[in-house]
Amino acid sequence: MPSDTDPESMELPDVPALVPLSGGGAGGAVSVTPDGEIEELSAEAALALIEREPVILVHGGFTARRIARSPNVRDPHFREAGPHVFDLLELFAFTFPAQPCLPTPEGLFRALGLPSADTPEDQAIRLHEAAAHMLRILANPRLPDRPFAARTAFRMAEGGWAWGPGVLNAMKDVLGRDGKPPAGRGFDVWNELPEWEDKPPRPAPGALPVSAEEAQERLAELAGPNAEARSGQKDFAATAALAFAPRSKTGEPEVVLAEAGTGIGKTIGYIAPASLWAERNQGTVWISTYTKNLQRQLDQELSRLYPDPAEKARKAVVRKGRENYLCLLNFEEIAGRAALGGGAVTIGLVTRWARASRDGDMVGGDFPAWLGPRLANMAGRGGVTLTDRRGECVYSACPHFRKCFIERAIRKARQADIVVANHALVMRQAALDLAASFAPPQNTQKAEEAVAAGAEDEEPSGREARGRFVFDEGHHIFEAADSAFSSIISGLEAAELRRWIRGSEGQRRRRGRGIQERVGDLIGESETAEEALDALLSAAAALPGPGWTTRLADGSPRGAAEDFLTLVRQQVHARVEDANIGFSLEAETFPPVDGLVDAAKKLSDGLGRIAGPMRLISDRLRARLDDEADKLDTSLRIRMDAAIRGLDRRARIHIPAWQNMLASLGGTTPEDFVDWFSIERQFGREMDFAMHRHWRDPSLPFAEAVLEPAQGVLITSATLRDGLPETEDADGSAEDSWTSAEVRTGAGHLVVPAKRAFSPSPFDYAAQSRVLVVRDVNINKVDELSAAYRELFRASGGGALGLFTAIHRLRAVHERIGGPLGEAGLNLYAQHVDMLDTGTLVDIFRAERNACLLGTDAVRDGVDVPGDSLRMIVFDRTPWPRPDILHKARREIFGKGRYDDMLTRLRLKQAFGRLIRRAGDRGVFVTLDARLPTRLTTAFPPGVEVQRVGLAEAIAQVKGFIGADAP
Repeated sequence: MPSDTDPESMELPDVPALVPLSGGGAGGAVSVTPDGEIEELSAEAALALIEREPVILVHGGFTARRIARSPNVRDPHFREAGPHVFDLLELFAFTFPAQPCLPTPEGLFRALGLPSADTPEDQAIRLHEAAAHMLRILANPRLPDRPFAARTAFRMAEGGWAWGPGVLNAMKDVLGRDGKPPAGRGFDVWNELPEWEDKPPRPAPGALPVSAEEAQERLAELAGPNAEARSGQKDFAATAALAFAPRSKTGEPEVVLAEAGTGIGKTIGYIAPASLWAERNQGTVWISTYTKNLQRQLDQELSRLYPDPAEKARKAVVRKGRENYLCLLNFEEIAGRAALGGGAVTIGLVTRWARASRDGDMVGGDFPAWLGPRLANMAGRGGVTLTDRRGECVYSACPHFRKCFIERAIRKARQADIVVANHALVMRQAALDLAASFAPPQNTQKAEEAVAAGAEDEEPSGREARGRFVFDEGHHIFEAADSAFSSIISGLEAAELRRWIRGSEGQRRRRGRGIQERVGDLIGESETAEEALDALLSAAAALPGPGWTTRLADGSPRGAAEDFLTLVRQQVHARVEDANIGFSLEAETFPPVDGLVDAAKKLSDGLGRIAGPMRLISDRLRARLDDEADKLDTSLRIRMDAAIRGLDRRARIHIPAWQNMLASLGGTTPEDFVDWFSIERQFGREMDFAMHRHWRDPSLPFAEAVLEPAQGVLITSATLRDGLPETEDADGSAEDSWTSAEVRTGAGHLVVPAKRAFSPSPFDYAAQSRVLVVRDVNINKVDELSAAYRELFRASGGGALGLFTAIHRLRAVHERIGGPLGEAGLNLYAQHVDMLDTGTLVDIFRAERNACLLGTDAVRDGVDVPGDSLRMIVFDRTPWPRPDILHKARREIFGKGRYDDMLTRLRLKQAFGRLIRRAGDRGVFVTLDARLPTRLTTAFPPGVEVQRVGLAEAIAQVKGFIGADAP
């Protein structure tokens, strides 16, 4: 961070700073003018001030929500501050792009390195100091990339940015004599980015093993000389090394299932042998996670392995799917519209971020998550998103291809030793590979195997990516595979296929690159291919067109797909017991209502008329690649290869899968699958209609597509096994508990059994934790439920996480307890209520020792809060699996009631594992569901007594163990 300077003039806004009252109570805020005049405002007055007058604050929408927390105050539902509001979060994102900052006053002070402030009054005063500090930074001539930043600020000021005049005054020395940038400059970040360069492919990796002793030596290097000795971590590293032994036969990988209790330090435990194997064999190890939080933790841990940032950038890469990265072509279009009015401030901040971003990752990377809702609004108005979610990429035909973030990431991953990915990316490519193996043979021999100039749009694929995997958070493999290997015929999916073929179809302000624009100039002088292209455009009329949701609601469908979906909707409404509930609905496919089988046949025929021309066009492009190999330049080869991939994926994989599903209606669903219909709802409104097909056991295709082709795989988690009440052993050797791990990970389908290892947690759970089952709260009465949460949170003094199995109960409890907790000085945050993404809410919760957070499954799985910030977890009820059609089918093959118990125990085990993260932590786990069966309590560590008590006793124990009365 460059040091600030003191220019003679600094244009600071002469407006008050606004901070919500501490805790919140009945809402309200503190206002402090630049000359120090302090005024306490009611919630109504503070919101009126934000709506009508210029004020300084941190995150307009979140501040307004915190101010209006009283149920008697109108909630403004701000998505972004108005142009008159001086949002310091915007100024920070401009001054320090791609740098983290929590959207609170204390988060801002911490990010700027300023002293903290204990009271709202002091915080409001310090907001003025923070503004001056950042403007001085911008005036510093040593600020990196300052001329481009000034040009961007000018365009933002033209769009009405409140900070614009002050920022331009600070940077006026680099704007030119007339104080203006060149015409059209400012948002053109693509002109400022470096180009990527191709490198020769790495040779095939070696097969040298890593011994236990070598893994432990590398572990010691990573941990450092002053690290605490952990025998469990050393044992885990030795176990992890077994996954890096060479396999003896094709299809018989070295698979290791390793459960490592919380506190073992498994992350660097497996990085040690993985990095050593990669160095020794010049190969790549893919480390796959489920949550963004662990990806971020891995990125931090890899800095131990590669302390030199330049070396780390070369050898360690975080990879995600194409839809996660900024698309420069989409951004150019949106930036052009923003320059003409509307959204200039948001686009300016994205410009600053894109120039500074490490990798262009907009989902979980260094992108400021609080900008997401603004971009969603812009996408809704203009129909274009900043990431390629629609398969529109034209590869080398794009003017920004050589600067593309995703192409850069793919090429870096090919050369890296360690690639950190997520389960979704790894399994999605594996699912495509598996489906392709069942696709009809193609008309060429070798062209399918050739890849033109590296036009792959997914990873991992190919020899180098199938060798070595580490699956952390392995307990999520089953659900990740369930998503990746499933199929769905829905209105949204079918409409998206039509848009991919026809483009935007004249919709105003939407750029849709249809198939004509993508391949029309590639097919050459082929009359057959031109006719196929015309036939494809015509056949797409069978798919849902613009306005399809309205037509289905009105009962006036148009085309085969809309006819089919109308009858799907009819069947779901006819079969469900209560169609008036606000949730999504589902129904079995058999027996079908009258006309549905015929409608399915017509849709299948229509899909055939789409797939046929696609295959012809694909074959024509493949033939050109072969026949004109000596004439085509690289850019054309890349475009043609990408077009072939897109066409084949749809014509040879997706559409045949849909046709197979449709053919089974009225007959028998294949034994390995489960089919059902659904109506997806949001806030009571019907959004989509679908037919689903899932594997009964998704670990089967996972084993076939991912495990069997690999050389070695380590699957690890703190909660791999189910602690069965009748079989659990202290050393983790119980056979039935390992069987559950093999069922959930696919290891049970392997020819050679996986190796097993259990590393118990080093924590003394009996001394560090309590488990309380409250037996006298009626959880079906929201007032009683809310009172229990309120008093338990008060007793703990904050540091409490409330977990719910239903969003409507979460919201109802939040509405009732926010005010009382605020009066006690405890901030309450909530998923599905506060206008922030889950990751940011968890970060705020982690930073504030006495905050409380309400959430659902996503919070339970993504929380990593060591220390006092999390010292109590409260469940509203036992987290039984949802008894839907898919679960009903799976429990039949996995043990019926035992399957229900296993899933529930694993959820309780995972939640409890969030509570104690360090040797000095103390925590209380509370469930308000008196019906918790004793057989489920083996989810908790051995030695922890499960006490069934009344609410008053629970409150007393919480106070005495972690609250005000704690020793």
